[in-house]
Amino acid sequence: MQTKNLDKESVFVDHLLSKDEKRFGIIYDSFSRALYGVIHKIVTNDELAEDILQEVFIKIWNNASSYDSKKARLFTWMLNVARNSAIDYVRSKQGQVDKKNQPYDTCNNILERPTNLSPNHDHIGLKKLVDNLKPDQKEIIDLAFFEGYTHPEIAEKLQIPLGTVKTKCRTAIGILRKSIF
Repeated sequence: MQTKNLDKESVFVDHLLSKDEKRFGIIYDSFSRALYGVIHKIVTNDELAEDILQEVFIKIWNNASSYDSKKARLFTWMLNVARNSAIDYVRSKQGQVDKKNQPYDTCNNILERPTNLSPNHDHIGLKKLVDNLKPDQKEIIDLAFFEGYTHPEIAEKLQIPLGTVKTKCRTAIGILRKSIF
């Protein structure tokens, strides 16, 4: 099975590096839902998440040559681009202004929206794997990758040392890696 995943991975990498719009469309179709879900979890606004997703794919297209398969798998690299773009937006001046000036209907719908449902970003089964982690590891992964917290912010929020956050995060990622591959 790992060989099959590696073959798929190399096909996607070839598609990315080819700079062919049709082949890039296959990458978009394959990964956009998962990336949208991660972005939406951080910015919590449908339109904004869609806009950031488009910007993310433009960054991926423009920076395809910077992808290094020795450092990360393609999905991990794209996930980091998406996550970092969403976090950058939230921390930007415009993100701060938008956060303070949400339209009335958005604020009203927050109370009606079920909190245990996230956008349909879990078609790869990642949420189920994360749910199988120890509770403390799951909490750190949720905060870091689905809510956009940095390690220092997690340490402050959970009132634990920064080194502990980093160790638990690294351990959890190792467990997830083994589960996936």
